[in-house]
Amino acid sequence: MELPEKIIFHLITTCFMHSFIFATNNQHKVAEIKSILENRFDIISLKDAGILIDIPEPHHTLHENATEKSSTIFRLTGKDCFSEDTGLEVEALNGEPGVKSARYAGDDGNFTNNINKLLNELGTHSNRKARFRTVISLILDGKEFLFEGICNGTITETTSGIGGFGYDPVFIPDGSNKTFAEMSMEEKNSFSHRKKATALLVAFLNERYGQDKN
Repeated sequence: MELPEKIIFHLITTCFMHSFIFATNNQHKVAEIKSILENRFDIISLKDAGILIDIPEPHHTLHENATEKSSTIFRLTGKDCFSEDTGLEVEALNGEPGVKSARYAGDDGNFTNNINKLLNELGTHSNRKARFRTVISLILDGKEFLFEGICNGTITETTSGIGGFGYDPVFIPDGSNKTFAEMSMEEKNSFSHRKKATALLVAFLNERYGQDKN
């Protein structure tokens, strides 16, 4: 039986792609990273790798949490991998929720509750400046490399939009009048902190493996 052309093409291209395990159980992050990388590399989620664990994030900085996740997966598999940790840092709240962003309102990680707590904490405060910050920890050939991306913006007073995930419905990036949740993936990637950090990762990997950067 002959295989369809699309499957044959996928098998051929993935054979020549460098593979990385992405140390996350968040399928939204997997989809976003894959859309940014545009099939330059073969990205394997923890689920696809059969790694059914929830890696703790016990540290006080994004760098430390990202390192915790990537180093855990490297110890388990010995394979090249990367992780990311992202925090929303609100100026009027002294940088909170920061590393606690995913569990701001409790350990269940419910983002509706997280958003409600954030808006309640801010109230009618006139300073609504905030930034998303992403740190990527790459372990390649047993060595760690770090990449960081920042997106500055403001927090809205109410939610708006149905796309994205996390705090996207209340964050408007500088240079736009839309929340992340009102944007398409392509629009979001033109501002995204995760895109900026991933672009640095891609540039590094392109240089390492000699791939065309266009």
